[in-house]
Amino acid sequence: QQQLVESGGGLVQPGGSLRLSCAASGYRFDYYAMGWFRQAPGKEREGVSCISSSGDSTSYADSVKGRFNISRENAKNMVYLQMNSLKPEDTAVYYCAARGWDICPVTGLRSAFFASWGQGTQVTVSS
Repeated sequence: QQQLVESGGGLVQPGGSLRLSCAASGYRFDYYAMGWFRQAPGKEREGVSCISSSGDSTSYADSVKGRFNISRENAKNMVYLQMNSLKPEDTAVYYCAARGWDICPVTGLRSAFFASWGQGTQVTVSS
């Protein structure tokens, strides 16, 4: 049974950094692309970033390009999201998700393209 567990969220001041982690288990992690999504109160879930199964291809939402970096360690079944220069509008619950394919979606980071989800971790950016 696939399981994804996020960690690393918290309260940070604007301009600060956080590193989110996602531990995967119950399937061949290195076969599948992974994504990060976020959902703020009253808003729809938004795709943030995706990384291919090998880690050699990544994609980002325009709102986080140049500030966030996604990476993975297949030997440890882990995927990470390094978030820098955080803004109050980055406040949300962040979810990691596993895709049923080895590459990221070419038509955009939509929830429907991902099969399994973690429970989420809260990120709050506030002074």
